[in-house]
Amino acid sequence: QVQLVESGGGSVQPGGSLKLSCAAPERIFNDYDMGWARQAPGKMREMVATISRHNMPSYADPVKGRFTISRDSAKSTVFLQMTDMRPEDTALYYCNALGSGVWGRGTLVTVPS
Repeated sequence: QVQLVESGGGSVQPGGSLKLSCAAPERIFNDYDMGWARQAPGKMREMVATISRHNMPSYADPVKGRFTISRDSAKSTVFLQMTDMRPEDTALYYCNALGSGVWGRGTLVTVPS
């Protein structure tokens, strides 16, 4: 079964930084654009950052200027560097191969208020 495996979640103080990683099977990594989505308690899942197979990033307005998505082809891994973090960034963060229907199980990020 195809699996995306996220790691790097945890608790960070407001203003702090955290870096998430998503390890993907090589076939999935090479064939799909990749993205990070998040789901906060009581809210719908929202895509916050995507990166194309040609390394073109795109960001949702709430994270623009604070989050950076990148991909490492040698490791078939996608990263999400999060800086200047805020309590509203608290959520379960999921990795997704866009359009494939393949998701990871999520990693929890908590920013206390």
